[in-house]
Amino acid sequence: MKTLKIFTILIALGFSVSCKADVKSNEPVAEIAMNTTPVASKHYIKVALLLDTSNSMDGLIDQAKAQLWEIVNELSYAKCRNQRPNLQIALYEYGNDNLNAKDGYIRKILGFTEDLDDVSKELFSLTTNGGSEYCGTVIQSSIKQLDWGNDADDLKMIFIAGNEPFTQGKINYKDAAAEAKEKDIVVNTIFCGDYNHGISSKWQHGAQLTYGDYMAINHNQHTVHIASPYDDLILQLNVKLNGTYIPYGSKGRMKVAIQEEQDANAAEYNKANAVSRTVSKGSHLYKNSSWDLVDAEKEKDFSYDELKKADLPDNLKGKSTAEIKAYVSKQRKEREAIQREIAQLNEKRRLYLAEKKKEGDNELEGAMIQALKRQAEKKDYNWD
Repeated sequence: MKTLKIFTILIALGFSVSCKADVKSNEPVAEIAMNTTPVASKHYIKVALLLDTSNSMDGLIDQAKAQLWEIVNELSYAKCRNQRPNLQIALYEYGNDNLNAKDGYIRKILGFTEDLDDVSKELFSLTTNGGSEYCGTVIQSSIKQLDWGNDADDLKMIFIAGNEPFTQGKINYKDAAAEAKEKDIVVNTIFCGDYNHGISSKWQHGAQLTYGDYMAINHNQHTVHIASPYDDLILQLNVKLNGTYIPYGSKGRMKVAIQEEQDANAAEYNKANAVSRTVSKGSHLYKNSSWDLVDAEKEKDFSYDELKKADLPDNLKGKSTAEIKAYVSKQRKEREAIQREIAQLNEKRRLYLAEKKKEGDNELEGAMIQALKRQAEKKDYNWD
């Protein structure tokens, strides 16, 4: 299940990573892997995740929910030319009878976004229903509808998962692959079933056309969550981390509620999964500038002069600009200290888990990460 979840997330999420060495960063120094490598603020790992939501795919969706944060964590360790790329994820569903037949039974759920809470929220909202799975159609739609950018250093990847023949639908998968290749987008395919069956139904060929990876998984496999001696301490830091957010604007209170809801959704699987989410929240990839003043202040276009006092939380209403700045600074310092603690504990946790994991556990997670790393190496990316 864990493996499938990772797969689902990568597919639905559009990440693009760019690694230009001349971009400077003002991101916090606290990062998941305790690395002070600067963040490349204008470049991304873009991944589009295309998920089959027909009746037989309940296990796939469940794995995606459970593995989102482990995938994000692995991506947070990526470097290119001594810089940390940002992450964007896009999410599509296809093959569901509840979707519009005129659109080929596909739906763009999220365009490329850095809001990881929104990604989690949408994954937990997915439901399955029998339908027709048109792989070529959903691949082509993600290529045309998403903003993949023009940066040659970006890592642009599609992950598509399903279990019906790759040849179905009006759009030939070969034509969709040709469009992907023209835009330097790599298509990775994940067949939910027997490896050889996936080959005979053209899932492997669909990946080969763009030099992507073909994988076959058991989408009904249960996720293996491993507890560590550091879990309780990390979860305590999550509570403190939540206290550093300063919600503002029309989205503020709603987004705080969504943040808390996704904390609960992660914990629904077990403590280890909640810990993985906390680690993600402590990384440079977890950004909330649309509703949190601490993150918003780092944006180039942010201005205290344009900040409406009515949009401020109750404890800041009536305060002067100087007082608001001082409070934001205080919260930022506290957050960065908490992030450093999370990073330090997570480094120990990673070493512990590396010793406990068994070969064959969460095969999807391993296959996905290996594929991503192999392709990233071609563009000078590396991992800690």
